Formats: sequence, structure tokens, C-alpha cells
Amino acid sequence: MSITGLTIRHVGERFQHSNDTISKYFKRVLRRLCHPGFYHAYIHLPKSHHPIPNEILADTTWFYLYFKNCVGAIDGTHISLYAITVEDHETSRNRK
Repeated sequence: MSITGLTIRHVGERFQHSNDTISKYFKRVLRRLCHPGFYHAYIHLPKSHHPIPNEILADTTWFYLYFKNCVGAIDGTHISLYAITVEDHETSRNRK
């Protein structure tokens, strides 16, 4: 929702849960991720002098090609996402 731009209604339909439930748990997860205990233990932003990992540099067809200007990812894990279609673009737009 925050990253994909989907609405609570879309996520609720996808996972077959009410909008209330989706909203409640989205907020809970977001609060946990922002909690100082979690944040300081697991979120480490790379310094400008840190080298780019070899597995990213070596795979020029995937990682480096698409992530060359990215600062980093949580735990070095890349999350699989899909792009929305042109038809869904307007309904999936973040209006906040």
C-alpha cells in the first residue's frame, strides 16, 4: 500500500479481509518497523564509502541494471513487486 500505491480496498479484496482488518494490521506492522528497538537492530543505511556488493555488480542483467542508484534494502533482501497496468494506474494512485 505504501510502496505499491494500492488502496486498502485493493489489498482487502486480494487477501479477502475487511478494510478495517487490513488497515489495523498495516498500522501495526508499520509501527513495529519504526520502533527504535527494531529500527536500530535491523535497519543499517550504507555509508557512502561502503562498496557495492559483488553479487550486485556481477549480475549486470538484473541487480545492477535496475538497482544501480538505490541506497540499499532492508537486510539486503529485494522484495518481489509487480508493476500495475496502465488501466489500473489512476485507481491505484496515492492521493495523500
